[in-house]
Amino acid sequence: MRADVNHLTWRKSSYSNGDGGSCVELSDDLPGLVPVRDSKQHATGPVLVFPAASWASFIAAVKRPA
Repeated sequence: MRADVNHLTWRKSSYSNGDGGSCVELSDDLPGLVPVRDSKQHATGPVLVFPAASWASFIAAVKRPA
């Protein structure tokens, strides 16, 4: 399946800093999917699209204490 990401509304990750560096952006516009891009290099560049459940598992694992 191919998701159309051309007209999505993007938001910066809460972990991105305010000076333009480390700009990971996500969109909430595709139900059941989480599009992710790196806007610091090229805002219209490649987008990775993850199933929402997989993204939630990833975020939970990252937040879990070591």
